[in-house]
Amino acid sequence: MKTMNIVYLCREYPPFPHGGIGTVTQSLARSMVDRGHKVTVIGVYSEITSEQIEEDHGVNVIRLGAAQLPVLNFIDNSWRLYKRLCELHKQLPIDVVEGQEAVFAFLPVSLPGKKIIRMHGGHHFFFTTLGQSPRFWRSWQEKRSFAKADVLCAVSRFVAETTNRLLHQEDRPVEIIPNPVDTDFFRPHPEVSVVKDLIVFVGTLCEKKGVRQLLQAFPEIARAFPNAKLLLIGRDTSLSSGKSYRSTLQADIQEPLAEKIEFRGAVDHRELPLIYASAAVCVFPSHMESQGLVILEAMAVGKAVVASKAGPGPELIDHEEDGLLCDPKDPASIAAAVNRLLSEDDTRRYFGVHARQKVVKLFSNEVIIDKNESLYRSSVAPI
Repeated sequence: MKTMNIVYLCREYPPFPHGGIGTVTQSLARSMVDRGHKVTVIGVYSEITSEQIEEDHGVNVIRLGAAQLPVLNFIDNSWRLYKRLCELHKQLPIDVVEGQEAVFAFLPVSLPGKKIIRMHGGHHFFFTTLGQSPRFWRSWQEKRSFAKADVLCAVSRFVAETTNRLLHQEDRPVEIIPNPVDTDFFRPHPEVSVVKDLIVFVGTLCEKKGVRQLLQAFPEIARAFPNAKLLLIGRDTSLSSGKSYRSTLQADIQEPLAEKIEFRGAVDHRELPLIYASAAVCVFPSHMESQGLVILEAMAVGKAVVASKAGPGPELIDHEEDGLLCDPKDPASIAAAVNRLLSEDDTRRYFGVHARQKVVKLFSNEVIIDKNESLYRSSVAPI
């Protein structure tokens, strides 16, 4: 089959400072190289002032230095990015150019290749689902970018339908392609002893992740299970006042329970499978997510999971079949789900086995990479 020339527009490609999008882009880019395709990742980085080129497992990585103008930096950055893409196109015609929601806003329509937007959850999506008013300038960029895109895909049906509705794109088709899980890395570890009544949360410490409600649920859990412990993994964030979010949470914890709750902070990604494996129950009561990758990671390790019934939760978990869904804003709902799993050993094992089977079947690297490759091929195929 024809080898494609694929370009990803990304400004957070590892090892530079990055979040989930950078990690997913790296995984996808490397996988496409393994399939025999030519892959380039290019973006503008505020950390540098001149172009840097490197190779990452066969991926051509081009980092452009950010403009140093006092105003209108985005115009200069976009123009230099466009010129660099045209140079790449002359060397080898580009088939596909992919980026997230607002990526095409300031790039010319004549950009080479089929333009694909992958919805990870943009400005409009996050602000609206959290009950806040989107900023006009950021929203305008997303609408302009969508108008230039040839193809849309999204990491969940929830983020696709919500974004399309907010941007008045309801009639446009969207391919649903979740972010993949490395099911060889995230796998059961029978050699790891499960810590009795240990509850594990993984995620950034912020309001939208439901951490406050989980802590409010913990007294009820501890009453039913006096040996219960809560381990919270994830980096701290700051409130608008500049105060640590973690410190506000800790201030509300009653002293008898404080010794049962551990804030471990961010950990090396390589530690996560063993942390999941040690848990009796994993809990992710997010108010809103675009996908919820940590849910799938814990499921891949074979853990019984409590997740939010809001957002994409029902796309990942079949309630009562491979996990439980709760109301993330109701501490009593969270506590009831956790207490049930802590009290029912057979249910925990049943959910864990079926959770692992589901992730391997629907969300593993091989399955998701096949879907991405098919999307790219159909995008460039002649009509």
